[in-house]
Amino acid sequence: MMDRSSYPHVLVALQRQAAVAIIGPRQVGKTTLAHRIAAERPSVYLDLESPADLAKLQDPQLFLEGQSGKLVILDEIHRMPGLFQVLRGLIDRSRHDGARNGLFLLLGSASMDLLRQSGESLAGRIAFVEMPPVGALEIDDTRDARERLWLRGGFPDSFLAPDDAASLAWRFDFIRTYLERDVPMFGPRVPAETLRRLWTMLAHNQGQLLNASRLAAGLAVSVPTVTRYIDLLVDLLLVRRLSPVHANVGKRLVKSPKVYVRDPGIVHALLRIDSLEVLLGHPVAGLSWEGFVIETLLAASPQADAGFYRTAAGAEVDLVLDLGGKHGRWVVEIKRGLTPAVSRGMRNALADLAPTRAFVVYSGDEEYPIAEGVHAIGLVGLARRLVDAR
Repeated sequence: MMDRSSYPHVLVALQRQAAVAIIGPRQVGKTTLAHRIAAERPSVYLDLESPADLAKLQDPQLFLEGQSGKLVILDEIHRMPGLFQVLRGLIDRSRHDGARNGLFLLLGSASMDLLRQSGESLAGRIAFVEMPPVGALEIDDTRDARERLWLRGGFPDSFLAPDDAASLAWRFDFIRTYLERDVPMFGPRVPAETLRRLWTMLAHNQGQLLNASRLAAGLAVSVPTVTRYIDLLVDLLLVRRLSPVHANVGKRLVKSPKVYVRDPGIVHALLRIDSLEVLLGHPVAGLSWEGFVIETLLAASPQADAGFYRTAAGAEVDLVLDLGGKHGRWVVEIKRGLTPAVSRGMRNALADLAPTRAFVVYSGDEEYPIAEGVHAIGLVGLARRLVDAR
């Protein structure tokens, strides 16, 4: 079993809230983590995809009232949105009776907003912990391991596959399953082939500014339809929209978000990239690496307000992290290679943003200054700094 960084965050959340939801894409390891927690305390686990477990919930209030003193784990909670109202009543009653926190652990394959839309809101009664795919801080600290993670992505079965071919086959199956079975659960019927084409187009345009009109023309659908499909992929935690930072600098700023397919292994599967050698020679390599770095850093600093900065005059930086408090604003430029440098666009962005810290993340491991106030740093080194800054 991999030692996942989400584990301590779930334990802390269970200590302070009656219900905790672990959200993340399917096959990311939520169930494995829940079973680990269940082994450590009196618990009952229900898989809402199992007919036998569903039968126990024909009268959910009666069944759940009988589990007093146990942590009730409800997997695939989005399949029974009506349970949210029952849980709210049970939580309120337990609070009235002076019961402890940590009553329910909910697992879902969608974002907070989508889970809340699926049933009665548990506002004030629930904590959310996002569980992303395996990250660079959860694997061996070697360049070979990080490059394998970049190529295969962070879904455990893909990353731990015996070889690259088996990993790619697993990702092909994952994509097909999501399109044909999982996506239809969360919204209006979306043609699987249309969504596959959109997902592939986003992979080809990894890290680019969102141009919904061009995507709509390529798919022969309307702009609102494309926007709705992207919203769905965002809610399923498969795609990230990174918003521009609107600093008050009196300059014309880019207004469109950047769009990333969040897991690099899925990017590479959609583009049929089957080896590190092919990836390094592919036009998407640089932006794929950029997306990989951004996901790693945001997983290390989930509380940060994140965005990018770009002006019409050419000032640009890949990632802006507003950490708050004494840590202030950090800016990050991302370079694939071993010779990091400060670009003119980054220098102009630094003058506009006046950050607390500035870094250029590169493919090496050493940290050293490359310009006044700017340090070159490896991915793991910066991720660890962000963890320490929480």
